Amino acid sequence: MVTVSQPGQIIALAQRAGAATLDFFRGDFEVYDKSDDSPLTQADLAADAIISAGLPGYPIRSEESSHGDFSASETFWLVDPVDGTRSFVAGSPEYTVNIALIHRGRPVWGVIDAPALNQTWWGGPEQGAFFNGDPIRVTATQSPLRVLASRNHLNALTLDFIAALPVHERIQRGSSLKFCAIAMGQADLFPRMGPCCEWDTGAGEAILMGAGGSICDLAGQPLAYGKADPLNPYFIASGETNPVDYLPQR
Repeated sequence: MVTVSQPGQIIALAQRAGAATLDFFRGDFEVYDKSDDSPLTQADLAADAIISAGLPGYPIRSEESSHGDFSASETFWLVDPVDGTRSFVAGSPEYTVNIALIHRGRPVWGVIDAPALNQTWWGGPEQGAFFNGDPIRVTATQSPLRVLASRNHLNALTLDFIAALPVHERIQRGSSLKFCAIAMGQADLFPRMGPCCEWDTGAGEAILMGAGGSICDLAGQPLAYGKADPLNPYFIASGETNPVDYLPQR
């Protein structure tokens, strides 16, 4: 399997990009509206420039730019220079820098840096998962079920799905920190019944798989990466319990 030959180099790159965002965090900066009405800031662009200049070997598909033809390569980098830009704009530390390596449509390694929290996660299905250098692992499913929900994108479909679950408690987190929480055994389940893109999930899925968790769409299939349209289907991420077990009964 293709993987990252020098993970320390990519981890340091993510941290360097994260450090650049702190130059703008809770300061004065411009906020622009993109065509999909999502926000874009100078921090996104600064982090994207650092990552794009530093990633070796493969084409890059980033939320903010592309370098090389990722569609013609079975291996490419997938980047979200600031995941959780709404949190960043609001002054919340719950935003991340995400870098994933994709091979044949699936994430094989990823790193997530939360610069305002001074926390970094990395790993993949063949390497295990790590938090600030220490190995992490999902835990046995708890009762009540610990269910994660988006802090900025919680919608009626997701609320209906959560309401139909067994006894549970709802935990709200921003950005890719939800995948990290499951990977660390702090939560059991994250249903996403709203739009998000490949760069929002690639690094988180790699780390979650490395920690023993998994993701499936509502048809029970794994997410596919490198599509012409980067939009993900609705999905469920979980820890020890197979996410298929949480699919709505048809």
